[in-house]
Amino acid sequence: MNETTGVEGGFIPFETTLHFDWPRPPLSMNDNFDRFKKRKLIKEIRAASALAAARLTALGKCRVTLTWFVVDRRRRDAINVCATFKPLADGLVDAGVVIDDAPAYMDTLMPTIVWLDKKAGHVAYLEMHIERLAA
Repeated sequence: MNETTGVEGGFIPFETTLHFDWPRPPLSMNDNFDRFKKRKLIKEIRAASALAAARLTALGKCRVTLTWFVVDRRRRDAINVCATFKPLADGLVDAGVVIDDAPAYMDTLMPTIVWLDKKAGHVAYLEMHIERLAA
């Protein structure tokens, strides 16, 4: 344990969550957009991620998870959210949070879907959780 930082080996843990007000992922693996519309959406998602992460410092290696909070029980496939997850991860690179989204720098976990009670006033949204990992 380091007496000045209070952490072992100088590793400073860090976790944060970025919130996106999208009721559904802007891109899905099932989308059939023309390439121009798809390119525009990817650019917008990357920019939203980079803007949300702009206040963060470089983390070295990190773990990133994406959760889609939904308010109904319709059948959904978590793998379809990967089409949105990739540009969100790229936005972290654009913001300088991590050097690259390659496995050496970013551990990405499969997106998850969590159901919320609409009757309790919840609305659908996406959340990206970022956690610093020891090198």
